[in-house]
Amino acid sequence: MSSPGNVGNSGGLPRTITFTGDERPQTRDRQPARPRNQYYQQEKHAVEEKISETSVSNAEEKPGEKAKSVDITEHLMSLDEVCAKYSVKVDAHRPQDSPGLQEQQAADLLARNGPNTLTPPKRKSGLHKFLICLSSLFNLMLIAAGILVYILLAIDFKNNKASIYMGAILIVVAFLNAAIEWYQQRKSENTLAALLKMIPAKTHVIRDGRLISVPSADVVVGDVLFLRMGDKVPADCYVFAGSELKVDNSSLTGESEPQERGPGNTHRNPLEATNMAFNGTLAVGGSAYAIVVRTGDGTVLGQIAGLTAGEEKTDSPLTREIAHFVHIIACVAMFTAVVFFATGMGLYKDFAFAINFAIGTFVAWVPEGLPATVTMLLTIAAKRLAAENVLVKDLQGVETLGAVTLLATDKTGTLTRNQMTVANLWADGRLFSAARTHSDVGEPIVDITVAGVHEIIQISSLCRSVKFDRTDVPIEKRILLGDATESGLVRFAASRTGPDFDSMEERYPKVFEVPFSSATKVMLTIHKLEHATGALTLLVKGAPERVLRLCSTILYGGQEMLLTDEHRAAFQESYEDMAGKGHRVLAFAMLRLDGAAYPRDYSFDRRSGNWPKEGYVFVGLASLEDPPKHGVREAVGRCRAAGIQVVMVTGDHPLTAEAVARRINLVLGETREGVAQRTGRSIESIGDDEYDAVVVHGEQIDDMTDADWERVFRKAEVIFARTSPRNKLDIVAHAQALGHICAVTGDGVNDAPALKKADLGVAMNASGSDVSKEAASMILLDDNFASIVKGIEEGRLIFANLKKSIRYTLTHSTPEVIPQILYIIVPLPAMITSIMILVIDLGFEVLAALTYAWEPSESPTGLMKLPPRKPVTVRSIAQKRAREARHAASALPADATWLRRVFHKLRSPFTRNWWLDRFEKAEGEVLVDGDLLSWSYLEAGVISLISLLVVFFVILNHHGISPRQARLMAKDTENTYFNKDSPTYTYNGREFTGHDQFYALNEARTGVLFSIYILQVFNLFICKARLRLPFGRFMFRNKRTFMGFGAGLALLAFVTYIPPLNTVFNTSYKSIPLYWLIAIGFGFFLLAYATARFLVLRKSRPIRWNNTIEGLHMHPTIWSTRHTTKSIEV
Repeated sequence: MSSPGNVGNSGGLPRTITFTGDERPQTRDRQPARPRNQYYQQEKHAVEEKISETSVSNAEEKPGEKAKSVDITEHLMSLDEVCAKYSVKVDAHRPQDSPGLQEQQAADLLARNGPNTLTPPKRKSGLHKFLICLSSLFNLMLIAAGILVYILLAIDFKNNKASIYMGAILIVVAFLNAAIEWYQQRKSENTLAALLKMIPAKTHVIRDGRLISVPSADVVVGDVLFLRMGDKVPADCYVFAGSELKVDNSSLTGESEPQERGPGNTHRNPLEATNMAFNGTLAVGGSAYAIVVRTGDGTVLGQIAGLTAGEEKTDSPLTREIAHFVHIIACVAMFTAVVFFATGMGLYKDFAFAINFAIGTFVAWVPEGLPATVTMLLTIAAKRLAAENVLVKDLQGVETLGAVTLLATDKTGTLTRNQMTVANLWADGRLFSAARTHSDVGEPIVDITVAGVHEIIQISSLCRSVKFDRTDVPIEKRILLGDATESGLVRFAASRTGPDFDSMEERYPKVFEVPFSSATKVMLTIHKLEHATGALTLLVKGAPERVLRLCSTILYGGQEMLLTDEHRAAFQESYEDMAGKGHRVLAFAMLRLDGAAYPRDYSFDRRSGNWPKEGYVFVGLASLEDPPKHGVREAVGRCRAAGIQVVMVTGDHPLTAEAVARRINLVLGETREGVAQRTGRSIESIGDDEYDAVVVHGEQIDDMTDADWERVFRKAEVIFARTSPRNKLDIVAHAQALGHICAVTGDGVNDAPALKKADLGVAMNASGSDVSKEAASMILLDDNFASIVKGIEEGRLIFANLKKSIRYTLTHSTPEVIPQILYIIVPLPAMITSIMILVIDLGFEVLAALTYAWEPSESPTGLMKLPPRKPVTVRSIAQKRAREARHAASALPADATWLRRVFHKLRSPFTRNWWLDRFEKAEGEVLVDGDLLSWSYLEAGVISLISLLVVFFVILNHHGISPRQARLMAKDTENTYFNKDSPTYTYNGREFTGHDQFYALNEARTGVLFSIYILQVFNLFICKARLRLPFGRFMFRNKRTFMGFGAGLALLAFVTYIPPLNTVFNTSYKSIPLYWLIAIGFGFFLLAYATARFLVLRKSRPIRWNNTIEGLHMHPTIWSTRHTTKSIEV
């Protein structure tokens, strides 16, 4: 076997690590038939070494800040040394009588060091956040357009009076967009703040020789803590006395196995030290006395939280694409402005006129209503997700979830419940199934009086240290305080025993107990449980091999018989089968004590060991698992079917991780070891193309090369096991380096740095730590992993609807801009005025475009069958690296000044690399692509333009003004026509007074307004169709569409047929609907054109659907459909 240092060799991917039996994660003892592996010796590298390295480097980079390195050394000190360091007195023999700190001493330390809380992340002021929202490129473009309009006003006040309103409206719209986004962010922050507000925790400390309860925030270094089962450890502390204290470090390290803590230590690694308990962990068993050595930011928890401060959030894909779109619009607007400035100068030799014309053209390209539409669409989508128990802290995160290509998820507490559940029993030579699932193995337990099953339930009920918090509610509603494994057994026993369970301890009182310890790996109790030969019964549970060694007989076939090699072989087979599934396995035994040797009042003593230590009766085995949450399997399957790579990143054991992954659709194929075992070949001879799944150990990550990372992520099924917080950051960073849009889910403190580094961090609410919630962009309020699928669907739908909305909105640009160009160049009468453009852009267009926020998917499953819009492929990786290599030579140094950065940005459009980037064909789909621009500007836009030209000239002709005469009147430099005070114009013997000209033009303008509206109504429906022809019932499912264009029609009628408004909006109340028929005819032509276009494109560019993944289990299971079951949930 190669070492981790050889991961990058030609031998292929890192492979799954097979560990020694002693370290099999789900058993209490050494596992049989597992070869020892050299990697085990390297398994327990220090997690905090990673933390400290990062912390020290952060401190070096920011010398002004306080270094956050934990630098814990107390675990290597003696008790006297620790007491001397913190000036505290304790009694190791009678810890309850320890003097502890004096009250005044504690008060001084609190005043000097501050409260025992983590420093909250720096908050931006409300004004600062509003300015950030206001400085988005969209809003800056609107503000720039508004300023240019006022420049127009300064150049020619008389002819640009309408600019007073238009400039103000553009700037107000920018501020309104920023206000909406700021309000939504503030609302999400307030919701999060409410979630993080908790009743201040209390801690038991000894001060002045008295045990008192103080707020956890008032704990200081040197305080003597009393920790007991159910307490949350308030600070990093040195354990100097205790009784079988067990702590759950899962929120810190990701490992769900409780860790024993007590006096004495042989480990140099602080996180492995058996005499240290850390802030944020939970005491799940026993009790202990400890001295506080670190508080607040100095704790390991504070250090991991500090890692998040060093990670900058990357811009969301939508932010980048909107920026790209704004650049496109700005370039088009500037290009046309320059061209038409030159044209104006060439035609009229008038600088003021030419600059007026150029600025007007620039402003005409700005889609004034689009920023508001985008903001409102995202806001409405965020509200919809909130109804699904998904809190979005950042509006852009709504769409980001739909764009993810890689979902990296924690296991414990995210995919699984972090609650041990009994899965199988082996008793009386038979295998029983305790949980009813689709993959049941063994007989269902229908009769608890069956030999062996009855005894296992009895031992689980009596031989225990965990307790229910209360007994006045049904068992399923009670909370168990203690070890998760023992809790699983107790719930199993309680659910099978029924109402009699609560009285069992009273009926069969415990007279003696030997608690579980790492040395014996068994728990032993003796109860007043009468039998034929006496009054006392000894009960034992623990590690299977240890329990079996204590037994000489076995309960088999309903009788006690001598333990033979056949029995041992059956035991071994069942044990390996259970453990091979990643289950935690316990064995059970009992001994009915002879009344002659052990009478009812016999006094047992732990020091003398006066109880029998062999000759027990072996009863059976029970296996427990941490089951997946409801709906997780289907959720993972749907993600994979949607083309999203789901990666498990866990601090747990590789075998446990793989076993869970195979149950939840995350791993279906074979690993390298699996192929080698099946084919009988050596692992080294297995090629990368022969297997689909890979399990990477955290110890290998530091030695992996870029090529290794690429090969790992090229696999469809990936698990990272035994990872540290820094490893998780590396995983996210390398995935992003390949072009992946990463979403990371997690609930523990150890997940926080990766949550912040990811494109989208998703934290859990109920089980999540405060640090993880702060770092995440999205929070699942119900802790339901399946809600992520709803979020992905919503994200994909909002992107599709945003694209449809932009496609629809941009279409009116051509019929707005070209008439102004014709007004100058041909020239023609002004067909459309600035105030009319505002009626279109900020009136009926916004009302109609907003209806896309409620637009359903074209088909129920269509969006989730499409690949991610930016898939990561071999070509995309090569393209990304080539682009990075091109820009490497011209990249600015990290310490470049602000002025230099601005200059670099301004000159970039004049560089070769900038143009190569613009015309490089990218993989996947972008928000604004060539197809969208072609439809909006050149196809539908031109058809709409032709329609309005026809309507305009038909109405003028109805009033006796032909197109030729209209041109001549507009071209006349001596007289100004089409105003109320214009001179009379005579044509073919007919006189047109100024009044006639004015109202004829206004009626024609009204026709133009209605023509654009009618064509946009047809376009509103056409843009709904992306995957199907623009026909069918799906076009009419969104009832708000009718409300949108109905409101738009009402607005047009209001500004047209209410006489006082005619003057302001240049419309005519005499306009008749007859002329609308022309626009309706063009609307049907547009529909026919769109249909023909779709058919042509479907042949030349067919839609790419995801390949079907064979083996996904997507049918509902009892885990995903039932909330109450005979299986036991802890």
